[in-house]
Amino acid sequence: MRYLSRKLGFYLVALWAALTLNFLIPRMMPGDPVEIMLAKLGQKGPVTPESREAIEAMLGTDSSRPLWAQYGDYLAGLANGDLGVSLVFFPAPVSSIIGQTLPWTIGLIGLATIISFLTGVGMGTLAGWKRGSWMDNLIPVTTMFQSVPYFWLALILLFLLGSVWPVFPLNGGYDVYNVTPGWNGPFLASVVYYGTLPALTIILSSIGGWMLGMRNMMVSTLSDDYMVTAEAKGLRSRRIMMRYAARNAVLPSISGFAISLGFVVAGSIITEAVFSYPGIGSALLQAVGGNDYALMQGILLIITLSVLGANLLVDLLYSVIDPRIRARG
Repeated sequence: MRYLSRKLGFYLVALWAALTLNFLIPRMMPGDPVEIMLAKLGQKGPVTPESREAIEAMLGTDSSRPLWAQYGDYLAGLANGDLGVSLVFFPAPVSSIIGQTLPWTIGLIGLATIISFLTGVGMGTLAGWKRGSWMDNLIPVTTMFQSVPYFWLALILLFLLGSVWPVFPLNGGYDVYNVTPGWNGPFLASVVYYGTLPALTIILSSIGGWMLGMRNMMVSTLSDDYMVTAEAKGLRSRRIMMRYAARNAVLPSISGFAISLGFVVAGSIITEAVFSYPGIGSALLQAVGGNDYALMQGILLIITLSVLGANLLVDLLYSVIDPRIRARG
C-alpha cells in the first residue's frame, strides 16, 4: 500500500502540472480564436459587441477576466466533463469530436503497436536463445526499416502498394460510398482493409527496435548464475527460456512498451496525415491550424492521461513481475 500510495501521489501531482501546461500553452500561441470566429460570422453580416462577448464566454477566452479566473473555469469545466465548444467544427462540442475520432486512432495505432511489440519481443526471445542462428540475420533487415524516417517509409509503401500495385486504398478509413458505418460485417471488413497499410507501416518501422532490444537482453540474461543453476537442475529448455530468461529480459521492453502505448494518440499525427486517416491526429492538426483552443486542450488532455496512465500501469506491472521493486518501495 505504501508503494501504491507513493506512486498515485506522484502521478496526481504530474497530472495537475500537465493540466496547467495544457491550459497555458494554447494561450501562448499566436492568433486569436475569437477574431477567427468573428471573421467567419462577419462574412454573413455585421457582428455586434454582444456577439463578441458571447463568443469569448463560449470559448473560455474572455479578455475582460484575469487569467487565473479563466484557469478556474477551465478546471471546473474539466471536473464536470465539459471540454468546451470546438471552433473548427463549430458548434460541435469538443467531447463529441474526440469521441468520434479517438476510436479510429486507438483501433489503428494501438493494435499496430501491440502487434509490433509482441512480434518483436517473440522474435527477439528466439534470436537471443538461439544466438548465431538464422534469426540473427533478420535483425539488420528489421533495423533498416526502423532507421528510415517514418513518413518516408509510409510514402514508399503508399506508392508501391497503393499506386504501382494497387493492393490497398490510398487514403481514408473505410469505403464511404459502398458501406454504412455500424457494427456490421461489410463496414468492419472495410475498416480492416483501409487500415492494413497504415498498420503495416507502423509495424515495419518499430518491430526492429523491440527485436534487437529483447535479443540483447536475452544474451545478457543467459549468462547470469541463476540460468546456469536452472540448467544444472535439468529443467526443460522451454521452461528455462520462458520462465527464467524471457521473464527477466523483458522488463526493459515492458517499460518502453508502456511509453509507446502512452504516445499512441500523440504518435498518430504523422500516420493520419500521410494516409488521410480520420483519427484524433487529423483533428489535432485542424485544431492547431484554426487556433481552436478548446479542441487542442481536449486532445492534449487525452494525450496526457494516456501517457500518465500507461506509465502508472507499467509501474504496477513491474511490481507484479519483479517483487524486488515492491520490497524497495
